[in-house]
Amino acid sequence: MSDLMREAPIGQFLRFVTKNKVFKYPEELPGFQLPEAYNTMLNEHSNEKLGPSRSDSENAGAEEALEAADALPELKHHVTTRSIRSGDVEHAVALRRTRTRESTRPYTEERLEVEAEFAIERTKSVAIMPTKTSDGTILVDWYASDDPANPQNWSNKKRFFVSLIICMYTFAVYTGSAIYTSSEQGVMNQFGVSATDASLPLSLYVLAYGIGPLLFAPLSEFPIVGRSPVYTITFLIFVILSIPTPLVNNFAGLLVLRFLQGFFGSPCLANGGATMQDMYSLLYLPYALTLWVSAAFCGPALGPLLSGFAVMAKGWRWSLWEILWIAGPVFILMFLFVPETSTPNILLRRANRLRALTGDSRLKSQSEIDQKGLKPSAVALDALIKPIEITIKDPAIAFVNMYTALVYGIYYSFFEVFPLVYPVYYGFSLGIIGVVFTCVLVSCGVGIAIYCSYLNWYLIPDIMKNGLRAQEHRLVPALIAAFGPPIGLFIFAWTANPTIHWIAPTIGITIYGASVFVVMQCIFVYVPLSYPQYAASLFAGNDFFRSALACGSIHFARPLFINVGIHKGVSVLAGLSTMGVIGMFVLYYLGAKLRSRSKFAQN
Repeated sequence: MSDLMREAPIGQFLRFVTKNKVFKYPEELPGFQLPEAYNTMLNEHSNEKLGPSRSDSENAGAEEALEAADALPELKHHVTTRSIRSGDVEHAVALRRTRTRESTRPYTEERLEVEAEFAIERTKSVAIMPTKTSDGTILVDWYASDDPANPQNWSNKKRFFVSLIICMYTFAVYTGSAIYTSSEQGVMNQFGVSATDASLPLSLYVLAYGIGPLLFAPLSEFPIVGRSPVYTITFLIFVILSIPTPLVNNFAGLLVLRFLQGFFGSPCLANGGATMQDMYSLLYLPYALTLWVSAAFCGPALGPLLSGFAVMAKGWRWSLWEILWIAGPVFILMFLFVPETSTPNILLRRANRLRALTGDSRLKSQSEIDQKGLKPSAVALDALIKPIEITIKDPAIAFVNMYTALVYGIYYSFFEVFPLVYPVYYGFSLGIIGVVFTCVLVSCGVGIAIYCSYLNWYLIPDIMKNGLRAQEHRLVPALIAAFGPPIGLFIFAWTANPTIHWIAPTIGITIYGASVFVVMQCIFVYVPLSYPQYAASLFAGNDFFRSALACGSIHFARPLFINVGIHKGVSVLAGLSTMGVIGMFVLYYLGAKLRSRSKFAQN
């Protein structure tokens, strides 16, 4: 627990206040022994040009790794046996250099091979030899294959606990969007605004948490910053903003505060998935991402349920107070227990401690060297321009962004169509409408069951046996699931009728939600596989496109449904969803050709 709190914001704050007298790292404790490999390199002649030779202990470690490989045949397929047996220095150096780099990439064949080799080494504690560069710099790395500072070596309980808090954080921010919908009528009465104006606090919140990732995603990639400070500072501002928002007495102030809430809550969208990939190996990362996406998927659906009955009894401001009650405890948990997970940041701080311990400036982390070439202005410009450039020039990404934006926009249109269907046709109250939204939770559970079954019984065994196939192989479940959105929407459109039981249109929404969940999971794996070097920018751009259309859909949905009717209006959305079926099959069969012509994709 002390290790967890030391890396958490509370630990780092107390270390700063006490000048590192509490929550000390091993390098700061009396009697700490620098690993022998580092002592050897520090004592070598400073003008030595050759890299470190392979020591007897390293050879022994390699033999132990080979013995461990025999005990793990399912991973041995991915291990280059020659690289372990031959003592090939060039490969060893390359492997050490790519370890931290590949562990920050979500899906690449290189990362899979690196993870497989070190999964074997973790079966026994094998010392990791640091690398000396041609200019004499000694690259600080993990001390051993089972180094407890490496997030991928944490226990399953610790990783699950951290993942759970990140999911709660994501849930709180997403719930904060739709929890307001129950208050729209009260806002209209309070400030004398139209229904369209009353929906602005919802749409601006959604737009803002699409803009935020364009800033916060690249910021968290700076090794000197890391993920934890971005989470902590922005979420603290989010919690503080949740106090004046329900107290505001003018409509303009409400709009500004809601926009700022969405903006400062957005890092969970930008960095939540990155935190998961820091902790979990490539094979099992999809499970963690499924849990995280579920929190984002269910948050908006539960918002109306949490606020519906309360607003009826206590007034429109009550839903905005609930955001504070949800986010406040989550922030406390985050402040106390969510550690830094960024490998570049962890190793950079370790390098600083080792320099303070030894007084030798040659000890540096790879991220520290890489960081020197990073200019904030260039990174920010790249984060803003690159997603747009790739969307324009690459048909595959253009389709992915348009399709995900469409399904996200349709999802948020439910908050406008439900009040036009269930109270009017079935006499449901505001609170009962919130109960109807729980069908999205059911659909999410169905989607999780389908996708996790696919991972457990097909995809992971297939990767262990054959390695990573072509990226399009990950789209197989989406080929079937893509039919779900139009089917579900058509069912809702033409069964939403006073003469038909309310469960019929609700089943349509459930089919829509479950199928969209599976499709989105497949797409969010396909993109980083094909574009690993641009994955962060693409996800930030995708967040923006999705949120922008969702913002618009909140405003066009009500006029659409009122002017052409529920049946025809929802049918229009269902018809647009059929383009996803065509696009998914085109992407599956022609994706390889499209990637071969793209300067951005990895073939």
